Amino acid sequence: MTYDFTIIGAGIVGLAACRELLLRRPEARVLLLEKEHGPARHQTGHNSGVVHAGVYYEPGSMKARFCREGVAATHDYCRENSLPFEQTGKLLVATDAGEMQRMGALFQRCRENGLEPERLDAAGLSALEPHITGLGAIRVRETAITDFPAICAAMQQEARDRGATVRHGEEVVAISENADHVEVRAGVNTYKSRRLLVCGGLMADRLARMHGISIRFRTLPYRGEYYRLHERHNDLVSHLIYPIPDPSLPFLGVHLTRMVDGSVTVGPNAVQGWKREGYGRLNFNARDTLDILGFPGFWKMSLKHLGTGLREYRDSLWKRGYLARVRKYCPEITLDDLLPYPAGVRAQAMLPDGTLVHDFLLERTPRSLHVCNAPSPAATSAIPIARHLCEQLLS
Repeated sequence: MTYDFTIIGAGIVGLAACRELLLRRPEARVLLLEKEHGPARHQTGHNSGVVHAGVYYEPGSMKARFCREGVAATHDYCRENSLPFEQTGKLLVATDAGEMQRMGALFQRCRENGLEPERLDAAGLSALEPHITGLGAIRVRETAITDFPAICAAMQQEARDRGATVRHGEEVVAISENADHVEVRAGVNTYKSRRLLVCGGLMADRLARMHGISIRFRTLPYRGEYYRLHERHNDLVSHLIYPIPDPSLPFLGVHLTRMVDGSVTVGPNAVQGWKREGYGRLNFNARDTLDILGFPGFWKMSLKHLGTGLREYRDSLWKRGYLARVRKYCPEITLDDLLPYPAGVRAQAMLPDGTLVHDFLLERTPRSLHVCNAPSPAATSAIPIARHLCEQLLS
């Protein structure tokens, strides 16, 4: 059988796109391929569960627009499917004079992105969160928490109910494109379809090259390590607590996140990963490491942020250093409060000059569309991203 559409990848972007295709083309024959034995086994299943409001992103960018649309769409989907969604709000806490100065620009960015932030002084911060200390804060009420793996499970079931064929445990090993169809080989099976959508996440660059697409970027893994606070701290905070980010650095810093199960997590940091799917304690893969070391962008970026990278590694290995980053705004947390929690790996597209690709990156052929970079907040934005992908795929 020749399918109308084949989708590679059962993370939240691939599943949302599968659902959207079937909403637009109910009669379409859709195939979803996933190399793991279930959905959301990588980035979607290893994140903090935050539904981002769109605080940090360049006004007018795809990230900013999709994020704002995604908050409402995710809320609606959770309500319609009886899934957890709690609008906790976020506090971005400034703890020194430099952060207070950056806080002003961040407050303006929030307003430019259509949010209604509230600026707090130290007393206002203490009134909202007695266990958090700082010189001031920005309150963003729109931020929420949810369970993204549960959303993926619901989307996958909906796709099946609408007639999609979902195959797990089928790793794609070859892609070839002809004048009137695309062939995808997964294991011993070969599938034909009229259109192909690839949502490969951590394997995005390899799948693009497998298809014969000439690409400049490389997907690099960054490992984010978390801790869970001892359960006696489950009521420590009512908001999500974030530091004021340094705009010269690519990641947001260690934060406190209330999860939908009532627990509180701390993290993530950001260290270079040497295995694209490395979630355990021993995380090394020879092919992945050679890919990283052989890419000139890695060396340029690493030298540019050498001091930051070394500090991240130090705090990864030295728990007291990690703790100090949390105690900066929550001083009552102790070393014994930091309990083990699963790590995550972020797929970051990078150019040969060391530039990190911060917005969405798509590559097209006559019969395919590859999602080459879907950075945070891709989980939040999955439904509007899916609408955009389907418009591109069907045009």
